[in-house]
Amino acid sequence: MSSKIKNIIIFLSIAIALVLIYIFLIKKSPDQANLVSIPDSSSVNDQATSALDKDFLPLLLNVKNIKLDDSIFSDPAFIVLIDSNVVLVPEGNEGRPNPFANFGVENKVKQPDTFEVPSN
Repeated sequence: MSSKIKNIIIFLSIAIALVLIYIFLIKKSPDQANLVSIPDSSSVNDQATSALDKDFLPLLLNVKNIKLDDSIFSDPAFIVLIDSNVVLVPEGNEGRPNPFANFGVENKVKQPDTFEVPSN
């Protein structure tokens, strides 16, 4: 094989490899169509909105009509329950005031900068 044919084959294989890398790795996939698309026309937009309202309003009214039974609060099993809160008392060694400060710097208090107010 001559060197000219070898160069052509090498060039074509590199070009094909670059095209494949672009297609499979770099190129973004096309955006999928939205599940709901509404054209810009205002009449169609109003119809879509009213269709959503027709579905949403009965659902909202059903939620409004929910009544909870509060008889559970007078049940003996509920009355017997006791509050078992644990009071946490700090021991005084909770840690550094600024956990992100360098070691040896946390005890130093930075003095506020003083600014002179210019007199008129």
